[in-house]
Amino acid sequence: MRMNLMYNRFTIDKVLKMTIDFTTTPLPRLIKSIALPSSIGLIFNTLFNVVDTYYGGLVSTTALAALSLSFPVFFIILSIGMGMGTGTTALISSSLGAGDHKKARIYAAQAITLSFFNALLLTILGVILAPYLLKILGARNEYLGIAVAYMNIILSGTLFFLLNSILNATLTSRGDTKTYRNFLVAGFFLNVIMDPWFMYGGFGVPAMGVGGIGFSTVIIQILGSGYLIYRIRKRKILEGITWQDYIPQKGYFLELFKQGFPASLNMLTVAIGIFVITYFAGKFGKEAVAAYGIATRIEQLVLLPTIGLNIAALTIAAQNLGAGLPGRVFESWRLNIIYGLLIILAGIISVVIFAEPLMKIFSSDPQVILIGKEYLGVATLFFFAYIFLNISVSTLQGIKKPMYAIFVGTYRQFLLPLPLFLLLSIHLGWGTKGIWWGIFFANWSAAIFTFFYTRNRLKKLKEIKVS
Repeated sequence: MRMNLMYNRFTIDKVLKMTIDFTTTPLPRLIKSIALPSSIGLIFNTLFNVVDTYYGGLVSTTALAALSLSFPVFFIILSIGMGMGTGTTALISSSLGAGDHKKARIYAAQAITLSFFNALLLTILGVILAPYLLKILGARNEYLGIAVAYMNIILSGTLFFLLNSILNATLTSRGDTKTYRNFLVAGFFLNVIMDPWFMYGGFGVPAMGVGGIGFSTVIIQILGSGYLIYRIRKRKILEGITWQDYIPQKGYFLELFKQGFPASLNMLTVAIGIFVITYFAGKFGKEAVAAYGIATRIEQLVLLPTIGLNIAALTIAAQNLGAGLPGRVFESWRLNIIYGLLIILAGIISVVIFAEPLMKIFSSDPQVILIGKEYLGVATLFFFAYIFLNISVSTLQGIKKPMYAIFVGTYRQFLLPLPLFLLLSIHLGWGTKGIWWGIFFANWSAAIFTFFYTRNRLKKLKEIKVS
């Protein structure tokens, strides 16, 4: 018995030594150590999607539009996974900051169990509802058939999308963003090989067309789950957890829902926003839908170097809140915004110069290229807004204020854009330009309000600590 206690103590000490000290490490170095691997990984994740878009474009404009049309539905799955991952990161990080390592491990185990329940529900609902949602977006005949076939394959991998988000959250809360980066980099290179293989067939694999793109994605997610589990076991992060800790516990489930569900709803508002934009774009033809799909891939590539800062802001805020250090929370928020603005400036310049050549990589259709350039021209004007908005929302989630994300997400993704799109694109006859300028006004108004709201909340935290 004594030897077992000594062994457990040794393994816990070993894990702690491998964990970054969020409360004493200088913030610039801490932000870099978290954000840089995250950003690199997410860049390759978007390149993964770019590869899918590229091969879809080789088939036809209809196939490319079908992939773009499927994205809002697919994003609903991703939003649940990312939201629960965000909530899990915040809860585990806060527990670690407070020195309660046992509670942090139980949160991780309970979140894994919760991902199974969520996956089952989403898969059933997805199979039932996806065809109707795609029809609302304008899919018909062959267009609809391609989109439904692709979505059914993606839905078969729902469990692994959600599970990977939780496993990554468990690692991220301890400062390990390199493991998930490695998975995303490897996944990109696998996708480059597997997309054409499954699309065109060969070596015992039948030609699956566009469905092969979805099949490749699911297989890579399954491999990713295996790798992330291996890394967690090797680092002994869940050391001491028994099978009973995976049985649903009301208190932990409620906390995970309380913190993670608002974050999921926030991401869901993004999915609704994409749904609304795609719906209005569809009124101007499948070329507009395809153009929007390509342009947003390019936009993601530009923004991704800054996404790692959101992860850093969330994790640092949660750990330092748990440790009772609100001053470091405020300084982290401030530094992450400064770094984000500097990084995105380079991205804006690149898009201004290379918008047309980048669109031509994915489509030779002159109308698609023209509409895509039009969107990117307006998008460069609200890239700065994303920095203020995303880093502030991440920081609020880190200090256990997740409900604000729902409010601002609903406002900028649905409540304001819907009347703006109707007014600008339909009633004033601006066409697709009306959609893009509607996005501009929605994002900047949300960003300005969120910046000042977050600053006030963080200042109050400092005042409470002082008093």
